[in-house]
Amino acid sequence: MINMHGHKHQKGHGHPAIDYNENPFIVIWEVTRACELKCVHCRADAQTKPHPNELSHEEGKQLIDDIYEMNNPMLVFTGGDCMMREDLYDLAEYAVNKGMRVSMTPSATPNVTKETMTKAKDVGLSRWGISLDGPTPEIHDQFRGTSGSFDLTVEKIHQLKDLDMPFQINTVISRYNYDSLEDMAELVGELGAVMWYIFLLVPTGRGQVDDCLTPAEHEKLFHWLYELGKTAPYDIKTTAAQHYRRVVIQQKARENVIDKEEIRYEDSINDTAYLIDGLKRAPKGVNDGNGFIFISHTGDVMPSGLLPIKVGNVRENPLKDIYRNSPILKEIRNPDLYKGKCGVCEFRYVCGGSRSRTYAVTGDYLESEPFCVYIPKALRQKEKV
Repeated sequence: MINMHGHKHQKGHGHPAIDYNENPFIVIWEVTRACELKCVHCRADAQTKPHPNELSHEEGKQLIDDIYEMNNPMLVFTGGDCMMREDLYDLAEYAVNKGMRVSMTPSATPNVTKETMTKAKDVGLSRWGISLDGPTPEIHDQFRGTSGSFDLTVEKIHQLKDLDMPFQINTVISRYNYDSLEDMAELVGELGAVMWYIFLLVPTGRGQVDDCLTPAEHEKLFHWLYELGKTAPYDIKTTAAQHYRRVVIQQKARENVIDKEEIRYEDSINDTAYLIDGLKRAPKGVNDGNGFIFISHTGDVMPSGLLPIKVGNVRENPLKDIYRNSPILKEIRNPDLYKGKCGVCEFRYVCGGSRSRTYAVTGDYLESEPFCVYIPKALRQKEKV
């Protein structure tokens, strides 16, 4: 099996096929909205203190039980700053002891100490995600709204390395750092991250449309990422960049890694959009509410944290019932319902556009991805007639 960088996957390291109508591949739980940073793009519009109505410890354990029963998906603790939740490690240990793969994405604040990192490792967290949004203090600190954040983040990364704790670097790409991505890619390698997790800005929370890249810049970025992935000493993964999958498939077809004529766009092979198997089938990727689900600090269930439409609450119904039966989620999981060019695009089953960004810009989660330059085959043929 070949991954998006052209490297072979070891046999047995893949995940079995998942029916996203039944179970998510990944669950994000916003354990708290409290955070000491003031990031300009903050999805959560985080507050300095925990919400009094946050899920309790017992409710958290029940939620973990419910998540586990959905074919044991990946579980990520996020925030705000998840480190500001007092029972974080107890909850993590509870999940790990059930056999779950658990990671977390804390903010780089003084709450992250060598002691807390050691505790995370001892509990059995599989990976630590840490945000770095620029290769210099000027860029990162402006983005994070907190002076000294860059130096503190780099310091914490070195401490993670000392503990042999695998970590990924999370970067939100926007107008703030678009011109410094070459330096950023180099820094990610120098710091020793196992993955560069790239988020394309969605204008929700504190994020603004004017801070987003243009459609042409998105396309240029995707081609650059594809080439970077061939030589980078780390893996690359993207969020809210579903049209990157189209670019990967197109490039692999141009390089004869796959035969474009044999791609069956409607098929799915497993958990991720970056694998092309020996059957030359284009995989179906995770999208908001489609293999991916988000639970807020008060138990509200949403397609993702960037698509803030409440589809239920885990205090009222089990997560599996909400995920499987929500009319909104069922719509999102059916690309044939998408409007505009997304609805007729031959890549709609493997891409589908960012439903979050579409909703943020148009107010309709079924509309067409507003930051994609691609003209679908069906529309090109129509123009010829």
